[in-house]
Amino acid sequence: MHAEIAGAGFAGLTAAIALKQRGWSVRVHESSPELRAFGAGIFIWENGLRVLRAVGAYEDAVEGVHDAGIMESRIDGRSLGTQQFGAAIGTRMLCMTRQHLYNALLAAAQRSGVEIRTNSEVSGVTPEGTLATVSGGTFPADLVIGADGVRSRVRDSVPFQVERYTCPDGVIRLLTTRTNAERESTDWNRVVDFWTLEPRPLRILYTPCNYSELYLCMMAPSHNLEASAIPIRHDVWSTAFPYLADVIARVGPQGRHDLYQTSRVDRWSIGCVALIGDAAHAMPPTLGQGAGLAMGNALALAVSMEGPAPVEEKLAAWEAAERPLTDHTQAFATELAQSRGLANGHHWSDDALRAARHIPTGTQVG
Repeated sequence: MHAEIAGAGFAGLTAAIALKQRGWSVRVHESSPELRAFGAGIFIWENGLRVLRAVGAYEDAVEGVHDAGIMESRIDGRSLGTQQFGAAIGTRMLCMTRQHLYNALLAAAQRSGVEIRTNSEVSGVTPEGTLATVSGGTFPADLVIGADGVRSRVRDSVPFQVERYTCPDGVIRLLTTRTNAERESTDWNRVVDFWTLEPRPLRILYTPCNYSELYLCMMAPSHNLEASAIPIRHDVWSTAFPYLADVIARVGPQGRHDLYQTSRVDRWSIGCVALIGDAAHAMPPTLGQGAGLAMGNALALAVSMEGPAPVEEKLAAWEAAERPLTDHTQAFATELAQSRGLANGHHWSDDALRAARHIPTGTQVG
């Protein structure tokens, strides 16, 4: 059996590795000339860590990263409380750079013998299982997977129905350096969610990723052009968060601004074509579960391909099993983004952590 995959991101590489593990031949098409992730940080929870172990990327992924045992919420510099995470309660939350996670998955894919073509831009697919590229190539397959992001050409070339919602806030995501003083401080080795609501709502999520790198996620209403500017306006952010002035001063011209948005498709598969990751269920990062669910659904898709049933039947069973948790998490993350609910004191409920504690299909309990 053979699969063609559009997109060499977290979901696409996970699906490719898991299918190779099950005896498939796999080719991945990546439109970019380089295999890399953009410069930001990411949370990987227990569910994502289990997937990484299942596809052989775990050891590389956890090496040297930050174990976020405590997350604290502060408003105007005043602490609103903390929440603890860890293996003992099934909620490990490791913080790392997106590039670090990507390197671990890419190395696992290369060890597995996955074929990856860069500069291979997909123009569309057919439900019967043919992938076409802009350069004129056609690639028949038993299974075609769209892992090509929010603006998926795979999804848009097949009659999937997609609903999109854009939240009123957007985020600037970037990496900067950590100082020796921060590394040696208990307070600055935790994840801290800083908020201010007056005269305008702003947020900085402070996340150590490793020994030397710090991830900042800086949220502002999208109509606030000063706070949404790239490069960041140091004066705007330092005035709002004077106790973070030293951190903000270290930020250079880097950064990327994205709107909080949600994408939901009516179904995850048509014929022999399946959607995974942001192509199927983009969500705001308010629960830190976009990558974890994308990788989990990708692994489950590969597991569903075992057995003699037709691919279409396997895809329907895969969606029926995996979609309820994804829909729940997407709706919860969107509500938090719409309401700015985390500004009231950071505490994720058991319902919010349902995906984080989930044991994904294809992973062992131990």
